[in-house]
Amino acid sequence: MSYPGYPPQAGTYPPQPGFYPSQPAGYPPQPGAYPPQAGGYPPQPSGYPPQPGAYPPQSGGYPPQAGAYPPPLPTGTWGGGPSGGYPSTAPGSFPNPGYNAGMPGGTMPQQQYPGMGYPGQPGQTMPGYPQAPSPNPPMPGFGGAPAPMPGYPKAPSPNPSMPAYGGGAMPVVSPVNRGFRGTIKDFPGADPLKDVEVLRKAMKGFGTDEQAIIDLLGSRSNKQRVPLLRAYKTSYGKDLIKDLHSELSGDFRNLVMAMLKSPTEFDASELHSAMKATGTDEACLIEILSSRSNAEIREINRIYKETYKKSLEDAIKNDTSGHFRRLLISLAQGNRDERENVDVSLAKQDAQALYAAGENKLGTDESKFNAILCARSKPHLRTVFYEYQKMCGRDIESSISREMSGDLESGMLAVVKCIKNTPGYFAWRLYKSMKGVGTKDRTLIRIMVSRSEIDMLDIRQEYVKNYGKSLYTHIHGDTSGDYRKLLIKLCGGND
Repeated sequence: MSYPGYPPQAGTYPPQPGFYPSQPAGYPPQPGAYPPQAGGYPPQPSGYPPQPGAYPPQSGGYPPQAGAYPPPLPTGTWGGGPSGGYPSTAPGSFPNPGYNAGMPGGTMPQQQYPGMGYPGQPGQTMPGYPQAPSPNPPMPGFGGAPAPMPGYPKAPSPNPSMPAYGGGAMPVVSPVNRGFRGTIKDFPGADPLKDVEVLRKAMKGFGTDEQAIIDLLGSRSNKQRVPLLRAYKTSYGKDLIKDLHSELSGDFRNLVMAMLKSPTEFDASELHSAMKATGTDEACLIEILSSRSNAEIREINRIYKETYKKSLEDAIKNDTSGHFRRLLISLAQGNRDERENVDVSLAKQDAQALYAAGENKLGTDESKFNAILCARSKPHLRTVFYEYQKMCGRDIESSISREMSGDLESGMLAVVKCIKNTPGYFAWRLYKSMKGVGTKDRTLIRIMVSRSEIDMLDIRQEYVKNYGKSLYTHIHGDTSGDYRKLLIKLCGGND
């Protein structure tokens, strides 16, 4: 007879009816077990009864021995102690069946999960047991590494009551991830060499085939458009930007040029343009610096220094002043807290600090507003704004408008709007760019290009909700020609 999981031992006698003789090649007696007996083992009064799901006692075979088999496992635990690598859990903690559930001989359940297997195998962990210590390196989302809860990205614990959140802490539910919310996606099977052939043909000879350029650029993602510059030079030994610049004109040319830059290159060039020549586009500076991530802002700083031979911070210092300059420099550090979990008690303290710095004193402590609005995480600030309104009966925008003026007021309000509702903020910026006489085409181009692969679908929804007509309709009525056609491609449809 052999036990489950153990092959027959070499050199042993075949099983004899009624007893097992001494086996020279067998296992030596184990501590706590009975020594070998002459003849068969008679039933022992101290033996354990048969376990549920195990093999029944064999006629003449070994009965269960004291010290040899572990005690019965409580229902709903994994058991096994140190030898199995998974200590028992408290009853009811995890409603997983034990090793023996429904399987003869106590074997493991045979259900397989993607990329997983039985415990103890390299690189694999048990499903449904997120906090068990494991002899293997934990995989993200399994084993020793707790899986982030849906709606709680980067949370240190999947359970809000765990000590990781601290006293009075509460996770903030971030916006539901509905998948890709852009309008421009990767084109399946795009080939840069074939694409540049289309562009070359569109520009070769008499006249330019603008529609071919619109169809190609309007159906390629940014990571598929940018390599066209190198592919064009490889194929034809010419500069694609220069050729397009000579063939196109006006806002259509500006839009095409914007679409052939990487996102951070485009942001750096927009910041540079906002601070050069006469006047400063303060709204552009705030728009970019308040809506980009820390990593994006640091990359913008690097590209700005590399391209324009001076730091972004120095450019801001030379072109702005006062508390508005401090606000921009703070945002340009790319050092905002980006954790998603929120401590409500700290949010209440920040709300009280903002009230004390503004509404509750003579004059305004702008530096306190700057410190909180530029350093705290966006989920935290949304909670601060909520607590502020509960505390003083007025929203934070109203208080900023009452306490500040000029560029600082506009800058602080833009930061708050962007933090509260980013798609709503960009819908507002687009509406202002097309409202009234004339169009602020630079703003329109920048937002349509930079948000087309991020949240354009959400911006369209906010636009209809807030302004009573679709973004598509407004663009169609406010622009014309090839410029309008390519903007409509970026918009992605009507609502």
